[in-house]
Amino acid sequence: MKLWIALNMTPGIGPRAATRLLERFGSADAVFQARRSELEQLRLQPETIESLIKREFEDAADKEFERVKALGGDILILDDGNYPAYLREIADPPLTLYVRGDWQGCFNQPGVAVVGSRKASTYGENAAELLSGDLAARGICIISGLARGIDAAAHKGAIKGGGKTIAVLGTGIDSVYPRENTRLVREILESGGAVVSQFPLGTPPIGENFPYRNRIISGLSLGVLIVEATENSGSLITARLAAEQDREVMAVPGNITSRNSFGTNYLIKAGAKLVQQWQDIVAEFPSDVAAAILPPRIESENGGGASQQRPELRPSGMNDSESRVWDLLSPDEPVHIDVLLDRSGLSFGDLNSALVGLDIRDLIRVLPGKNYARRQF
Repeated sequence: MKLWIALNMTPGIGPRAATRLLERFGSADAVFQARRSELEQLRLQPETIESLIKREFEDAADKEFERVKALGGDILILDDGNYPAYLREIADPPLTLYVRGDWQGCFNQPGVAVVGSRKASTYGENAAELLSGDLAARGICIISGLARGIDAAAHKGAIKGGGKTIAVLGTGIDSVYPRENTRLVREILESGGAVVSQFPLGTPPIGENFPYRNRIISGLSLGVLIVEATENSGSLITARLAAEQDREVMAVPGNITSRNSFGTNYLIKAGAKLVQQWQDIVAEFPSDVAAAILPPRIESENGGGASQQRPELRPSGMNDSESRVWDLLSPDEPVHIDVLLDRSGLSFGDLNSALVGLDIRDLIRVLPGKNYARRQF
Protein backbone atom coordinates (compact mmCIF):
# COMPACT_ATOMS: atom_id res chain seq x y z
CA MET A 1 0.00 0.00 0.00
CA LYS A 2 2.80 2.41 0.87
CA LEU A 3 4.11 2.60 -2.69
CA TRP A 4 0.63 3.22 -4.09
CA ILE A 5 0.25 6.16 -1.71
CA ALA A 6 3.73 7.41 -2.59
CA LEU A 7 2.95 7.19 -6.31
CA ASN A 8 -0.26 9.16 -5.79
CA MET A 9 1.67 11.83 -3.84
CA THR A 10 4.34 12.23 -6.53
CA PRO A 11 4.04 15.57 -8.39
CA GLY A 12 3.11 15.11 -12.03
CA ILE A 13 1.35 11.76 -11.49
CA GLY A 14 -2.32 12.36 -12.25
CA PRO A 15 -4.83 9.65 -13.23
CA ARG A 16 -3.73 9.57 -16.90
CA ALA A 17 -0.01 9.36 -16.13
CA ALA A 18 -0.72 6.74 -13.48
CA THR A 19 -2.66 4.64 -15.99
CA ARG A 20 0.24 4.80 -18.46
CA LEU A 21 2.68 3.75 -15.76
CA LEU A 22 0.53 0.83 -14.59
CA GLU A 23 -0.12 -0.34 -18.15
CA ARG A 24 3.64 -0.33 -18.77
CA PHE A 25 4.94 -1.74 -15.48
CA GLY A 26 1.94 -3.52 -13.91
CA SER A 27 2.15 -2.31 -10.30
CA ALA A 28 3.25 0.58 -8.11
CA ASP A 29 6.21 -1.48 -6.86
CA ALA A 30 7.39 -2.07 -10.44
CA VAL A 31 7.09 1.64 -11.24
CA PHE A 32 9.55 2.51 -8.49
CA GLN A 33 11.94 -0.19 -9.70
CA ALA A 34 11.88 1.06 -13.30
CA ARG A 35 15.04 2.43 -14.94
CA ARG A 36 15.31 6.09 -15.81
CA SER A 37 15.35 5.30 -19.55
CA GLU A 38 12.08 3.37 -19.23
CA LEU A 39 10.39 6.25 -17.42
CA GLU A 40 11.66 8.76 -19.99
CA GLN A 41 9.94 6.77 -22.74
CA LEU A 42 6.59 7.63 -21.13
CA ARG A 43 7.24 11.37 -21.53
CA LEU A 44 7.02 12.18 -17.84
CA GLN A 45 8.30 15.50 -16.54
CA PRO A 46 12.00 15.40 -15.55
CA GLU A 47 11.18 16.33 -11.94
CA THR A 48 8.61 13.53 -11.79
CA ILE A 49 11.14 10.99 -13.05
CA GLU A 50 13.71 12.23 -10.54
CA SER A 51 11.20 11.89 -7.71
CA LEU A 52 10.35 8.32 -8.72
CA ILE A 53 14.01 7.31 -9.05
CA LYS A 54 14.84 8.71 -5.61
CA ARG A 55 11.61 7.43 -4.03
CA GLU A 56 11.19 10.83 -2.47
CA PHE A 57 7.69 10.22 -1.11
CA GLU A 58 8.16 6.73 0.33
CA ASP A 59 8.69 7.93 3.92
CA ALA A 60 6.00 10.57 3.50
CA ALA A 61 3.55 7.82 2.50
CA ASP A 62 4.02 6.08 5.87
CA LYS A 63 3.30 9.32 7.71
CA GLU A 64 0.34 10.03 5.44
CA PHE A 65 -1.25 6.70 6.28
CA GLU A 66 -0.75 7.27 10.01
CA ARG A 67 -2.33 10.72 9.79
CA VAL A 68 -5.34 9.35 7.92
CA LYS A 69 -5.81 6.64 10.55
CA ALA A 70 -5.62 9.31 13.27
CA LEU A 71 -8.54 11.07 11.53
CA GLY A 72 -10.53 7.85 11.70
CA GLY A 73 -10.14 7.35 7.95
CA ASP A 74 -8.61 4.86 5.57
CA ILE A 75 -6.92 4.76 2.17
CA LEU A 76 -8.14 2.41 -0.56
CA ILE A 77 -5.82 1.54 -3.42
CA LEU A 78 -6.71 0.61 -6.98
CA ASP A 79 -5.81 -3.09 -6.69
CA ASP A 80 -7.61 -3.42 -3.34
CA GLY A 81 -10.78 -5.53 -3.17
CA ASN A 82 -12.44 -2.73 -1.21
CA TYR A 83 -11.98 -0.23 -4.03
CA PRO A 84 -15.46 0.60 -5.46
CA ALA A 85 -16.16 -1.54 -8.51
CA TYR A 86 -18.01 1.12 -10.52
CA LEU A 87 -15.17 3.60 -10.11
CA ARG A 88 -12.57 1.02 -11.15
CA GLU A 89 -14.43 0.64 -14.47
CA ILE A 90 -13.87 4.23 -15.66
CA ALA A 91 -10.96 5.33 -17.81
CA ASP A 92 -7.99 6.46 -15.70
CA PRO A 93 -9.44 5.75 -12.23
CA PRO A 94 -7.67 7.41 -9.28
CA LEU A 95 -4.82 5.42 -7.75
CA THR A 96 -6.05 5.94 -4.22
CA LEU A 97 -9.21 6.95 -2.42
CA TYR A 98 -9.05 8.63 0.97
CA VAL A 99 -12.23 7.78 2.90
CA ARG A 100 -13.91 8.59 6.19
CA GLY A 101 -17.17 7.28 7.63
CA ASP A 102 -19.12 4.15 6.73
CA TRP A 103 -17.61 3.93 3.24
CA GLN A 104 -18.22 0.18 3.02
CA GLY A 105 -21.94 0.59 3.66
CA CYS A 106 -22.11 3.41 1.14
CA PHE A 107 -20.22 1.57 -1.60
CA ASN A 108 -22.40 -1.52 -1.10
CA GLN A 109 -25.53 0.42 -2.07
CA PRO A 110 -26.53 1.53 -5.57
CA GLY A 111 -25.63 5.19 -5.93
CA VAL A 112 -27.05 8.20 -7.76
CA ALA A 113 -25.20 11.48 -8.14
CA VAL A 114 -27.25 14.63 -7.58
CA VAL A 115 -25.49 17.86 -8.59
CA GLY A 116 -26.36 21.33 -9.78
CA SER A 117 -26.02 25.07 -9.40
CA ARG A 118 -24.25 26.64 -6.44
CA LYS A 119 -26.61 29.63 -6.72
CA ALA A 120 -29.71 27.50 -6.62
CA SER A 121 -33.28 28.73 -6.50
CA THR A 122 -35.74 27.64 -3.82
CA TYR A 123 -37.37 25.40 -6.42
CA GLY A 124 -34.05 23.75 -7.22
CA GLU A 125 -33.05 23.16 -3.61
CA ASN A 126 -36.47 21.72 -2.79
CA ALA A 127 -36.37 19.43 -5.83
CA ALA A 128 -32.89 18.17 -4.93
CA GLU A 129 -33.81 17.65 -1.29
CA LEU A 130 -37.10 15.90 -2.06
CA LEU A 131 -35.74 13.54 -4.72
CA SER A 132 -32.64 12.73 -2.67
CA GLY A 133 -34.75 12.00 0.39
CA ASP A 134 -37.09 9.73 -1.57
CA LEU A 135 -34.17 7.81 -3.08
CA ALA A 136 -32.22 7.54 0.18
CA ALA A 137 -35.29 6.20 1.98
CA ARG A 138 -35.28 3.34 -0.51
CA GLY A 139 -31.67 2.31 0.02
CA ILE A 140 -30.02 4.39 -2.71
CA CYS A 141 -26.86 6.26 -1.74
CA ILE A 142 -26.82 9.93 -2.76
CA ILE A 143 -23.46 11.13 -4.10
CA SER A 144 -22.60 14.80 -4.46
CA GLY A 145 -19.79 17.31 -4.15
CA LEU A 146 -20.53 19.23 -0.92
CA ALA A 147 -20.82 22.54 -2.81
CA ARG A 148 -23.28 25.25 -1.89
CA GLY A 149 -26.77 25.07 -3.35
CA ILE A 150 -27.94 21.84 -4.99
CA ASP A 151 -25.10 19.65 -3.65
CA ALA A 152 -25.76 20.65 -0.05
CA ALA A 153 -29.52 20.20 -0.53
CA ALA A 154 -28.95 16.69 -1.91
CA HIS A 155 -26.83 15.67 1.09
CA LYS A 156 -29.42 17.12 3.50
CA GLY A 157 -32.26 15.36 1.72
CA ALA A 158 -30.50 12.01 1.98
CA ILE A 159 -29.93 12.49 5.71
CA LYS A 160 -33.58 13.46 6.26
CA GLY A 161 -34.65 10.43 4.26
CA GLY A 162 -32.79 8.22 6.71
CA GLY A 163 -30.31 7.03 4.10
CA LYS A 164 -26.66 7.31 3.20
CA THR A 165 -24.81 10.01 1.29
CA ILE A 166 -21.24 10.40 0.03
CA ALA A 167 -19.54 13.80 -0.15
CA VAL A 168 -16.75 13.79 -2.75
CA LEU A 169 -14.21 16.52 -2.01
CA GLY A 170 -11.91 18.60 -4.16
CA THR A 171 -9.58 18.89 -1.14
CA GLY A 172 -7.99 16.46 1.28
CA ILE A 173 -10.37 14.73 3.71
CA ASP A 174 -8.81 16.73 6.54
CA SER A 175 -10.52 19.94 5.42
CA VAL A 176 -13.98 21.14 4.43
CA TYR A 177 -14.73 23.42 1.49
CA PRO A 178 -16.76 25.56 1.71
CA ARG A 179 -16.25 25.97 5.45
CA GLU A 180 -19.93 26.75 5.97
CA ASN A 181 -20.60 23.05 5.31
CA THR A 182 -18.49 21.88 8.26
CA ARG A 183 -21.63 21.04 10.23
CA LEU A 184 -23.06 19.23 7.19
CA VAL A 185 -19.96 17.01 6.99
CA ARG A 186 -20.42 16.13 10.64
CA GLU A 187 -24.07 15.23 9.99
CA ILE A 188 -23.10 13.12 6.96
CA LEU A 189 -20.65 11.09 9.04
CA GLU A 190 -23.00 10.78 12.01
CA SER A 191 -25.80 9.50 9.77
CA GLY A 192 -23.70 6.67 8.33
CA GLY A 193 -22.46 8.48 5.25
CA ALA A 194 -18.93 8.94 3.99
CA VAL A 195 -16.44 11.54 2.80
CA VAL A 196 -14.20 10.64 -0.16
CA SER A 197 -11.27 12.27 -1.95
CA GLN A 198 -8.47 11.23 -4.29
CA PHE A 199 -6.23 14.00 -2.97
CA PRO A 200 -3.57 13.75 -0.24
CA LEU A 201 -4.11 15.41 3.12
CA GLY A 202 -3.58 19.15 3.11
CA THR A 203 -4.62 19.60 -0.54
CA PRO A 204 -6.23 23.06 -0.88
CA PRO A 205 -9.43 23.81 -2.87
CA ILE A 206 -7.79 24.94 -6.10
CA GLY A 207 -9.84 25.10 -9.29
CA GLU A 208 -8.04 22.33 -11.18
CA ASN A 209 -9.05 19.79 -8.52
CA PHE A 210 -12.78 19.97 -9.12
CA PRO A 211 -12.97 18.32 -12.56
CA TYR A 212 -11.15 15.36 -10.96
CA ARG A 213 -13.69 15.42 -8.14
CA ASN A 214 -16.53 15.41 -10.70
CA ARG A 215 -15.10 12.30 -12.37
CA ILE A 216 -15.34 10.47 -9.05
CA ILE A 217 -18.89 11.71 -8.42
CA SER A 218 -20.10 10.30 -11.73
CA GLY A 219 -17.80 7.27 -11.58
CA LEU A 220 -19.25 6.07 -8.27
CA SER A 221 -22.81 6.37 -9.58
CA LEU A 222 -25.25 4.42 -11.70
CA GLY A 223 -26.45 7.74 -13.06
CA VAL A 224 -26.19 11.49 -12.62
CA LEU A 225 -29.14 13.77 -11.93
CA ILE A 226 -28.66 17.46 -12.74
CA VAL A 227 -30.90 19.86 -10.80
CA GLU A 228 -30.46 23.40 -12.18
CA ALA A 229 -27.45 24.41 -14.21
CA THR A 230 -26.52 27.61 -16.00
CA GLU A 231 -25.12 27.63 -19.52
CA ASN A 232 -21.52 27.35 -18.27
CA SER A 233 -22.18 25.30 -15.15
CA GLY A 234 -19.63 22.79 -13.91
CA SER A 235 -22.55 20.38 -13.55
CA LEU A 236 -22.66 20.10 -17.34
CA ILE A 237 -19.06 18.86 -17.18
CA THR A 238 -20.22 16.19 -14.75
CA ALA A 239 -23.02 15.27 -17.17
CA ARG A 240 -20.51 14.96 -20.02
CA LEU A 241 -18.24 12.80 -17.87
CA ALA A 242 -21.20 10.61 -16.95
CA ALA A 243 -22.02 10.06 -20.62
CA GLU A 244 -18.38 9.21 -21.35
CA GLN A 245 -18.42 6.72 -18.47
CA ASP A 246 -21.61 5.12 -19.84
CA ARG A 247 -23.68 6.36 -16.90
CA GLU A 248 -27.30 7.50 -17.19
CA VAL A 249 -27.75 11.27 -17.51
CA MET A 250 -30.96 12.69 -16.04
CA ALA A 251 -32.24 16.21 -15.42
CA VAL A 252 -35.03 18.04 -13.61
CA PRO A 253 -36.83 20.46 -15.97
CA GLY A 254 -37.04 24.11 -15.00
CA ASN A 255 -38.61 27.44 -15.80
CA ILE A 256 -37.67 28.47 -19.36
CA THR A 257 -37.12 32.07 -18.24
CA SER A 258 -34.61 31.11 -15.54
CA ARG A 259 -30.91 31.08 -16.40
CA ASN A 260 -30.53 28.26 -13.84
CA SER A 261 -32.70 26.07 -16.05
CA PHE A 262 -30.76 26.57 -19.27
CA GLY A 263 -28.42 23.66 -18.67
CA THR A 264 -31.02 21.14 -17.48
CA ASN A 265 -33.50 21.97 -20.24
CA TYR A 266 -30.70 21.75 -22.80
CA LEU A 267 -29.70 18.30 -21.49
CA ILE A 268 -33.30 17.09 -21.77
CA LYS A 269 -33.49 18.32 -25.37
CA ALA A 270 -30.23 16.49 -26.05
CA GLY A 271 -31.64 13.20 -24.74
CA ALA A 272 -31.24 13.22 -20.96
CA LYS A 273 -34.04 11.54 -19.01
CA LEU A 274 -36.62 14.03 -17.71
CA VAL A 275 -37.11 13.44 -13.98
CA GLN A 276 -40.20 14.44 -12.01
CA GLN A 277 -40.16 11.82 -9.25
CA TRP A 278 -37.89 9.16 -7.79
CA GLN A 279 -39.49 6.40 -9.89
CA ASP A 280 -38.17 8.07 -13.05
CA ILE A 281 -34.62 7.56 -11.77
CA VAL A 282 -35.01 3.97 -10.61
CA ALA A 283 -36.56 3.09 -13.99
CA GLU A 284 -33.13 3.71 -15.55
CA PHE A 285 -31.36 1.23 -13.27
CA PRO A 286 -30.40 -2.28 -14.42
CA SER A 287 -33.34 -4.62 -13.76
CA ASP A 288 -31.57 -6.57 -11.01
CA VAL A 289 -30.66 -3.37 -9.16
CA ALA A 290 -34.14 -1.87 -9.56
CA ALA A 291 -35.71 -5.07 -8.23
CA ALA A 292 -33.68 -4.79 -5.03
CA ILE A 293 -34.79 -1.23 -4.23
CA LEU A 294 -36.37 -1.03 -0.80
CA PRO A 295 -40.13 -0.40 -0.63
CA PRO A 296 -41.22 3.13 0.34
CA ARG A 297 -41.30 3.87 4.06
CA ILE A 298 -44.51 5.92 3.78
CA GLU A 299 -47.58 3.67 3.75
CA SER A 300 -51.01 4.45 2.36
CA GLU A 301 -53.87 5.26 4.74
CA ASN A 302 -55.51 1.85 4.31
CA GLY A 303 -52.24 0.09 5.12
CA GLY A 304 -52.25 -1.60 1.75
CA GLY A 305 -48.68 -1.01 0.67
CA ALA A 306 -46.69 1.95 -0.56
CA SER A 307 -48.20 5.28 -1.37
CA GLN A 308 -47.14 6.70 -4.72
CA GLN A 309 -47.68 10.28 -3.57
CA ARG A 310 -45.77 11.77 -0.66
CA PRO A 311 -48.35 13.38 1.66
CA GLU A 312 -47.94 16.85 3.09
CA LEU A 313 -46.26 16.41 6.47
CA ARG A 314 -47.04 19.04 9.09
CA PRO A 315 -44.41 19.31 11.84
CA SER A 316 -45.70 18.77 15.36
CA GLY A 317 -45.03 20.94 18.36
CA MET A 318 -45.45 24.37 16.74
CA ASN A 319 -46.94 27.15 18.81
CA ASP A 320 -49.73 29.39 17.47
CA SER A 321 -47.36 32.01 16.02
CA GLU A 322 -45.20 29.39 14.31
CA SER A 323 -48.30 27.70 12.86
CA ARG A 324 -49.52 30.98 11.40
CA VAL A 325 -46.16 31.62 9.73
CA TRP A 326 -45.90 28.02 8.50
CA ASP A 327 -49.32 28.26 6.82
CA LEU A 328 -48.25 31.39 4.96
CA LEU A 329 -45.10 29.83 3.55
CA SER A 330 -44.69 27.56 0.54
CA PRO A 331 -41.82 25.31 -0.55
CA ASP A 332 -41.45 26.94 -3.96
CA GLU A 333 -42.20 30.66 -3.66
CA PRO A 334 -40.19 32.78 -1.17
CA VAL A 335 -42.23 35.17 0.97
CA HIS A 336 -40.81 38.50 2.17
CA ILE A 337 -40.89 39.31 5.87
CA ASP A 338 -43.09 42.37 5.20
CA VAL A 339 -45.71 40.13 3.59
CA LEU A 340 -45.56 37.77 6.56
CA LEU A 341 -45.95 40.68 8.95
CA ASP A 342 -49.00 41.96 7.05
CA ARG A 343 -50.75 38.61 6.61
CA SER A 344 -49.96 36.89 9.90
CA GLY A 345 -51.43 39.56 12.17
CA LEU A 346 -48.42 39.12 14.47
CA SER A 347 -46.33 41.86 15.99
CA PHE A 348 -42.83 42.19 14.61
CA GLY A 349 -41.40 40.69 17.82
CA ASP A 350 -43.73 37.67 17.72
CA LEU A 351 -43.09 37.17 14.00
CA ASN A 352 -39.34 37.28 14.51
CA SER A 353 -39.57 34.78 17.39
CA ALA A 354 -41.65 32.44 15.24
CA LEU A 355 -39.16 32.64 12.37
CA VAL A 356 -36.24 31.97 14.69
CA GLY A 357 -38.05 29.00 16.21
CA LEU A 358 -38.84 27.50 12.82
CA ASP A 359 -35.28 28.10 11.58
CA ILE A 360 -33.71 26.47 14.65
CA ARG A 361 -35.80 23.36 13.97
CA ASP A 362 -34.73 23.44 10.31
CA LEU A 363 -38.34 23.78 9.14
CA ILE A 364 -37.81 26.82 6.93
CA ARG A 365 -35.21 28.26 4.57
CA VAL A 366 -33.84 31.71 5.36
CA LEU A 367 -33.13 33.31 1.99
CA PRO A 368 -31.35 36.53 0.97
CA GLY A 369 -33.29 39.79 1.19
CA LYS A 370 -35.31 38.75 4.27
CA ASN A 371 -37.25 36.13 2.32
CA TYR A 372 -38.43 32.81 3.72
CA ALA A 373 -39.67 29.50 2.33
CA ARG A 374 -40.94 26.27 3.81
CA ARG A 375 -38.65 23.25 3.66
CA GLN A 376 -40.01 20.27 1.73
CA PHE A 377 -40.62 17.05 3.67
